[in-house]
Amino acid sequence: MATDTTAATPAALKNHVLPSYARADVDFVRGEGAWLVARDGTRYLDFLSGIGVNALGHAHPRLVAALREQVGNLVHTSNLYRSTAQERVAARLSEVSGLAYVFFSNSGTEANEAGLKMARRFHREAGKPRSGVLALEEGFHGRTMGALATTWNAKYREPFQPLVPGTVFIRPGDTAALERELATEEHGVFFCEVIQGEAGVRPVDFDFLARARELCTATGTLLFVDEVQSGCGRTGHFLASQLAGLAPDIVSLAKPLGGGVPIGATLCSEAVGSKMTPGTHGSTFGGNALACRAAEVFLDELYDHGLLARVAVAGERFGKGLQRIVDKHEHVKAVDGYGLMRALVLDRDASPFADALFQERLLAIASGGTRLRFLPPFVVSDADIDEALLRIDRALSAG
Repeated sequence: MATDTTAATPAALKNHVLPSYARADVDFVRGEGAWLVARDGTRYLDFLSGIGVNALGHAHPRLVAALREQVGNLVHTSNLYRSTAQERVAARLSEVSGLAYVFFSNSGTEANEAGLKMARRFHREAGKPRSGVLALEEGFHGRTMGALATTWNAKYREPFQPLVPGTVFIRPGDTAALERELATEEHGVFFCEVIQGEAGVRPVDFDFLARARELCTATGTLLFVDEVQSGCGRTGHFLASQLAGLAPDIVSLAKPLGGGVPIGATLCSEAVGSKMTPGTHGSTFGGNALACRAAEVFLDELYDHGLLARVAVAGERFGKGLQRIVDKHEHVKAVDGYGLMRALVLDRDASPFADALFQERLLAIASGGTRLRFLPPFVVSDADIDEALLRIDRALSAG
């Protein structure tokens, strides 16, 4: 006989969720735009957007209508059959990125796993297997075993050793180390972020990345850029790589692409993608009808309804407001990032200030030790930005 949990209290129900997160004791039940409403009716201004996911905010009318219609027609058939919705999204992603092929999955870490496999396959098919990965300190690429092996922070890596071997880490901006490591053909791929998100919104020096592109081209190493957090328009460009003037061989996308519906995508060049023949990789749920309908709506909003241009304008307003806060508070040293991917850099641990922001009913997160990370939805209004700045100012004053 099935157990009836419908009458159980929230406190009793939560005991069955794996305790792998230190969750705040708030239960959100609805949202609209950049605002969330908790079960007790308290309103929160969401400047985290589900860790960079809810680019269209909450309850976006066109997304809601499209998903309701899609659920009534078709949710999933698998990748054993053609999907014109998947083909449309792939074609548009190819158009805006300049990369030839797209593989769909369900998350950022899966997108990164796919890219790492593409790189291995590429070199093996070329007759020169190269399994080494050159990655950056402070980089974060996911929690699955392959992606975790390329993630720098020891707190994520050490509990699960041994990991996939072959990753070498260098410091971002260390051109001498970059040139030394890429002087040989040991590494099959240089794997990096243009803006290191989990590390607290740390842009990597663009000249360093340009040199990496030169060296990768010279040695046949593939340049793989993780755009899971920085991509899909968050910087005011579709890819942060475009902001940096960089042309990768492989790009991973996820977070904002489905507007809250799980979807990941790995984009690659013609040379890389042509090596991925039937059976070389797969995903049961990847790119299903529901996820691709969500991605279509997101891309329509970004390009056909002016949202990408709006991100640039809103990002400038938010950045200037954060700079005023830097100028006001001695313990706030700088503002970092681009567009609607921003951080305040403090001279001390940022965690108490993240807690103070939560008390101000503003959702943000402490990252990289001394940084407060802000990832507002792309639909954020000027009034929302101004209200957020007031709450940030009060939280920093209280600290």
